Amino acid sequence: EGKFIMGAPETELDSKDSERPQHEVKVPTFFMGRYSVTQEQWQAVMGNNPSKFKGDKHPVERVSWNDAKWYCYRLSKQTSRKYKLPSEAEWEYACRGISIDFSKKVITVEEWNEWNERYNQPFCFGETITAELSNHNGNQVYGKGIKGEYRQKTTEVGMFPANGLGLWDMHGNVWEWCEDDWHNNYENAPNNGSAWVDRNSNSKVLRGGSWFDDPNVCRSASRNDCIPVLDLDSIGFRVVCEVPRTS
Repeated sequence: EGKFIMGAPETELDSKDSERPQHEVKVPTFFMGRYSVTQEQWQAVMGNNPSKFKGDKHPVERVSWNDAKWYCYRLSKQTSRKYKLPSEAEWEYACRGISIDFSKKVITVEEWNEWNERYNQPFCFGETITAELSNHNGNQVYGKGIKGEYRQKTTEVGMFPANGLGLWDMHGNVWEWCEDDWHNNYENAPNNGSAWVDRNSNSKVLRGGSWFDDPNVCRSASRNDCIPVLDLDSIGFRVVCEVPRTS
């Protein structure tokens, strides 16, 4: 649970109008998968493996939004817990790796400054990203970054450093489906962390970039739209589990 500033400032390199206006969002407590759903996890629930880049520990890909929703439904039935796709706000909050506890009555100046600096950074790792930190097109650079390996395929989950919340591969490897309908910007976006679903769009939101993409596309605020029936070898997802209510 916490608050953060969603979106990119106009000063952020390669940012787009679709990532604005920046706005404060309060995100309720939620559990998110440490990794993208892997092929062995998909196989255990769905009984098949649609992926191009085979490997038990590789993220499942070639799954549409509809496929991902069906996985969540079946996993929920099997486990008696409610699984879903993350809202776009949940996803960006998790990606940025903000760990400050806003439930505390007193927040130190040091904590505030750290949080304030972090949410204005393009990546959870800071001002740039390299092929040592994520799986993306290492032939391209962002800002003062350096070139690196372009692997041209997915990698096993957890190969690269985790962010401040203990989540892996939030930048690169595979795009990740969100629950939200696509909107061209954040005008009138909800500020309570919920998915923005109004059935006025034929597209769904993708986040995080992939092995195929340049580093600027893998920024925390970067977003993309895609029709829910499309499945590509650069698209996967991770799940969120609803927090059980205490009696």
